[in-house]
Amino acid sequence: MRHGVCYTAAIMAFKNTLRNGQVRNVIFQEKGFFYGAALEFNIVEQGDSPQEVMLLLDNAIKGYVESAQKNKLSISVLNQEIDPEYEALWNYGRKGGVKGNRHIYSTSSQQIAALVA
Repeated sequence: MRHGVCYTAAIMAFKNTLRNGQVRNVIFQEKGFFYGAALEFNIVEQGDSPQEVMLLLDNAIKGYVESAQKNKLSISVLNQEIDPEYEALWNYGRKGGVKGNRHIYSTSSQQIAALVA
């Protein structure tokens, strides 16, 4: 029975699948540059403006999900361990704050179903 409990807990830990779930994003400024991170995918982009970073991050996320689907990858690639630094930035951003020398420009989440054709 113990094996079943562990298995169930492991399955429940994966909230994203190849068709459903969400990815959280945070856009922030640090030392004159803007950065965007897709938390559950561990994707980070850099640019000169928040708009540029949003576009780069959106394209990277779509390509990432499409590649995972096309190659029938494990759902673990869509449920990576989140960097605590980006998690903290996302949480501060949800409150409209600044963390240290980083100004959080925006936080959002995207539905995986909306990213796929």
